[in-house]
Amino acid sequence: MLKFVKGFLIITWICSLSGFTSQYSLVEESAKLPVLLQTRVRTVVLDAGHGGKDPGCHGVSNDESKIALKIVLELGEKIKDEYPEVRVLYTRTKNVFVDLHERSAIANRNKADLFISVHCNAHHSSKLAGTETYTMGLHKTSSNLDVAKRENSVILQEANYEKNYNGFNPNSPLGHIMMANYQSAFMMNSLKLAQKIEKQFKQKTDRHSYGVKQAGFLVLWETAMPSVLVEAGFLTNKNEEQYLASQSGQRDVADAIFRAFKSYKEEIEN
Repeated sequence: MLKFVKGFLIITWICSLSGFTSQYSLVEESAKLPVLLQTRVRTVVLDAGHGGKDPGCHGVSNDESKIALKIVLELGEKIKDEYPEVRVLYTRTKNVFVDLHERSAIANRNKADLFISVHCNAHHSSKLAGTETYTMGLHKTSSNLDVAKRENSVILQEANYEKNYNGFNPNSPLGHIMMANYQSAFMMNSLKLAQKIEKQFKQKTDRHSYGVKQAGFLVLWETAMPSVLVEAGFLTNKNEEQYLASQSGQRDVADAIFRAFKSYKEEIEN
């Protein structure tokens, strides 16, 4: 199924490259594709970014990998409590390193209906604070591409990364553009969930939202289902680091994502 989808999307991309000029046109083009999306959410895979030898970005005293894991585990419990019929799987439940290639493979092997990856952000300016949620897509600004490059650079720590990712170079803008089109068939529902997540962050946690963005994250590249990557906040901001490191902050973030998940599930099933 995954190979079929990729092959179809490559052909679609060649025939309609000019259509991928804005977020609106991406949504428009996605609507023209055959219906390959699920109508029920039976299995969700939750991915805590980084882990083990890859701590991710840093705050003064906290690592992205550990905070992301706590948020993901909290989110998983909320989903299981509310929807015991939904199978919740994790790419990791401990502070261990998992290849990006394997994270998407876990979702594909288990025929997941949804993939949610949670991360923390970083910036050279300590003033930046807030959330943003990504789907696969073209890079609209240099800052989007910079975030994708930072998150994707972890593959350099993997054995056989050139073989696993077909020679993909995490520093190549062209490489990111090519792989962004692999996920087009799932773009509509990915955007739908991402928008709901950012809405919840704004309304329920009263935090600044940088909105929904599109970039070429490898962890989303090979997932054969709607997928999003959530940047829960900036560890390089002192106040936000303290918030994300606190139990109440982690609970707030998990609850916002859960509320979005609940709204998304009800919408596509009804």
